[in-house]
Amino acid sequence: MKSTGMVRMVDHLGRIVLPIEIRKTMDIKEKDPIEIYTDDNKIILMKYHPACVFCSNADNVVYFNGKRICEDCLKKIKTQL
Repeated sequence: MKSTGMVRMVDHLGRIVLPIEIRKTMDIKEKDPIEIYTDDNKIILMKYHPACVFCSNADNVVYFNGKRICEDCLKKIKTQL
């Protein structure tokens, strides 16, 4: 995990503002859905991609190196290696 050195306060409604530098780097735009995970004492935010990053198929999607990939595309990747 990489530290950005940026600190933000939680407001009275429990909100935080993601710095513009992070939004640009992660290609997060206004109204983009964000997934929230917890891992021990960490909160992890990820841009939500419900479908395969290659073909947009939302069926039989698995995680591979932090990306959502359908089983068909995963098989194609394996055969090309």
